[in-house]
Amino acid sequence: MERKSLRNGANGRGARKIAGENLSDSRNQDHASNQVKIQDFKENMKIMLADHHKMHIEHVHADALSSPMDPSLNVFFLEEDLKQGNSMPIYFPRRGPSSSHLLSREEADSIPFESSKVPNLLEFFTFLPGSPQAKAMEETLQQCETKPIKGETKFCATSLESMLNFVQMIFGFGTEIKVFSTIHLRQSNVHLQKYTIIEVPEEISAPKLVACHTMPYPYAVYYCHHQESKSKVFKVYLSGENGDSVEAIAVCHMDTSNWSHNHVSFRMLGIEPGTSPVCHFFPADNFAWVPSTTLMQS
Repeated sequence: MERKSLRNGANGRGARKIAGENLSDSRNQDHASNQVKIQDFKENMKIMLADHHKMHIEHVHADALSSPMDPSLNVFFLEEDLKQGNSMPIYFPRRGPSSSHLLSREEADSIPFESSKVPNLLEFFTFLPGSPQAKAMEETLQQCETKPIKGETKFCATSLESMLNFVQMIFGFGTEIKVFSTIHLRQSNVHLQKYTIIEVPEEISAPKLVACHTMPYPYAVYYCHHQESKSKVFKVYLSGENGDSVEAIAVCHMDTSNWSHNHVSFRMLGIEPGTSPVCHFFPADNFAWVPSTTLMQS
């Protein structure tokens, strides 16, 4: 009966008109929604480029690194520096987990994520070829497609679901997991300042570790990786000379023998690959995933 009324008579024509108006309204709403979302993507990209941590730690290979004079490289230290009362200059960008727009798996899977699709992606995000945003996006895609170093398993997560799936794959499906990130308890506008370790660092039991680092992209992309070599995870309470108070997460990589000789951490610390553990602090929008265990006193 309903189909018949849509085909015949005044009621049918009226129904078609109303249905057409509703469809048009729906399309207009979808178009407006897409415009807002694209604008959000572009704004997010500006933020990421303006204040993105230049180092993606051990997964960035030699020639992609910034100058050692870059203040944002003040995140590396030696394990022996991890002592109560010790002070060191540390750079913390002003980004938190909410800085990036994390898509649902359905949304992320609907957008291509590969270098071969860059022309389509530039059109989709309305970025000009050769612009800073376009270059950053291409570099992220290339890094995600680069082969892992020996003993590393890597994955670029474009949604929370895909990140959790990767973590569970590494730890074993059904394993209880915990996630840790740096928390700014008090924060000034000074990115680089001298911090003092005010308590004995707490070692977080980490028989396995998956570290997830943000990458410059219009929406949230995390470079997640696991290394077979041992890593130590610490919770470190820091007090800054500008009044900042930070509950920081730090990771020490105990075996760096497979890292590139040109890795910036070796230049910063004055060491060679495999000679000493390399430690670094996590910015607030990076995550350290570990199997669920308890804290151990350092």
